[in-house]
Amino acid sequence: MFEGIVNARDLGGIKIGNKTVKHGLLLRTAHLHDATDGDVRRLVEDFRLKRIFDFRSVPEASLQPDRPIPGAESITLPTLDLSREQQSEEAIPEETWIDLSKHIVRLSFMKMFQEKGRALYPSLVLSEFSQLQYASFMALILETEEGAVLWHCSQGKDRTGMGAALVLGALGADRATIIRDFDRSNDSYRPLVEKLCADVRAAGGGEEEVEVVRAFMGVSVKNFNHALDLIDANWGSVQGYLEEAMAFGYEDCLRLQRRYLE
Repeated sequence: MFEGIVNARDLGGIKIGNKTVKHGLLLRTAHLHDATDGDVRRLVEDFRLKRIFDFRSVPEASLQPDRPIPGAESITLPTLDLSREQQSEEAIPEETWIDLSKHIVRLSFMKMFQEKGRALYPSLVLSEFSQLQYASFMALILETEEGAVLWHCSQGKDRTGMGAALVLGALGADRATIIRDFDRSNDSYRPLVEKLCADVRAAGGGEEEVEVVRAFMGVSVKNFNHALDLIDANWGSVQGYLEEAMAFGYEDCLRLQRRYLE
């Protein structure tokens, strides 16, 4: 889709009931640090990009700052609450996250890191800090009356995938549709994931260690399903979660549907 922006896709064309998401308005990607001149030109001219939502932490974003896109407002909404982790002995340096592929084989054997993989999506769902960031994201999308919006994290898969799940849920998508979009990130990262899984097995790792690679270098549909189960158990549905946890109610969903469905 782009030259230097990886794991990028337009939600346009996704079928929801008897309607379809409009093309060219809802974009999800990895970071924009490596965007080429051609990418910038496309975002400005073809998509008329108006807002960029960056879900990375401030230190994380400072290591790979987004390339500015003329005419687009950039909004930082760090969706992970790192304060507790940074106060513990379990904090992972930002530099490790940025170049995780170099460290993931070793980290996959650590019980603490295995637990981080399992806990990532549930923490995004249950954390009030995360809910506040995603609530701002949804409200600001609703306020954007023309042009495209784009949201991203570092790899454009976990935090970005949760954002896409909320948007699709508000548009009325069922679980299968939400999961299908989420799982597409594995297409982008499959060659790397397969290589690293082979490296883990060669180092003596089993399925638990391999699952860490899948969770951090691709996406874990198993873990994501667990997060959706938590939403259903506590709020009944994604739309119920949006209304009760984020004050994004039924009328807001209808407005979003009128704007983005055809």
